[in-house]
Amino acid sequence: MNIAIIPARGGSKRIPRKNIKPFCGKPMIAHAIDNALRSEHIQRVVVSTDDEEIANIAIEYGADVPFMRPAALADDFTGTSPVVRHALDILLNKGWDIDYCACVYATSPLLTTSLINSSFEMLECAEETDYVFTAARFSFPIQRAILQTEDGGVKPFDEFGISQRSQDLPPAFHDAGQLYWGHYKTWLNTNKRIFGANSKMVVMPDHLVQDIDTPEDWARAELLYKVMQSESIK
Repeated sequence: MNIAIIPARGGSKRIPRKNIKPFCGKPMIAHAIDNALRSEHIQRVVVSTDDEEIANIAIEYGADVPFMRPAALADDFTGTSPVVRHALDILLNKGWDIDYCACVYATSPLLTTSLINSSFEMLECAEETDYVFTAARFSFPIQRAILQTEDGGVKPFDEFGISQRSQDLPPAFHDAGQLYWGHYKTWLNTNKRIFGANSKMVVMPDHLVQDIDTPEDWARAELLYKVMQSESIK
């Protein structure tokens, strides 16, 4: 079977209790759970958390919480991959028969079920592909970025790129922070990198990408979500 793992620790600093704070009528994490459960390619949704309240809400919305994440994997410095590997190790030891695993972020209310499906289908059809993940295009060429010096002056990020025309520079992309698909064996292989040469991007439209780290981010995400709902984007 295919599963989705949703990492959701309780210690959010910038927006306290972010993973379960009400977002357009229900806890933030409930949107990720609902979208994953509606996918025809996902049979079970697992929430990895260190927080009892998050666990109870996840179960209420249909997710499994078969273990509690240890504190050592719930600090500000632990990345996503170790959390997914920890979850897979436990589930496999419990006898779960897992094929593919999606990592869905708890704070991804703009992620749609149709995108979860199409991303999986891309991975399934692409031989030698390790991961498929959501990405977004930078709106301005990063080669023309400017850095501020310690004395308050400025310097180019890229001495060559700063002098080039925007249209002559290749586009650059960044992780959208929503979804990562991979076979469970790929996740467990520490030599396989999500952002490696054998991965593929699903480039998202701008209106479906929003980091949620500040109150302003939250407000914009709610506006975008309401527009999605009014246009019945699934």
